[in-house]
Amino acid sequence: MDIAAIEGEELKAVEFVEDHLQLRFGEPLLTLYNWPYVMLPGFSVAFGEPEYRNALCAQIGETATTTMLEEDSALTIEFGNGVVLGLSLRDEDKDGPESGSYSATGEEADAQEF
Repeated sequence: MDIAAIEGEELKAVEFVEDHLQLRFGEPLLTLYNWPYVMLPGFSVAFGEPEYRNALCAQIGETATTTMLEEDSALTIEFGNGVVLGLSLRDEDKDGPESGSYSATGEEADAQEF
């Protein structure tokens, strides 16, 4: 699956929805069923750690410069400020059968799971 349409797009919203996360990049919508880690300059934070929410929300307004979705391996999104969001897609790290979904149009009906 190609998520390159996110590149050059500004992160518009970070939505915490009960047990998953939605990232809106203009029209494209990325839904993650597992919590990504946030790699900041010098350290990283993961779900449940202090400042996790703040680190994610601080990326609102930042532009995604590089994206990579390697099936059964990892999802990474790098922003122009050097911050990287990462999510393992390995079977042993998943909480369920899918790790997330991507919709280029932002419509959940168009979403493809990964």
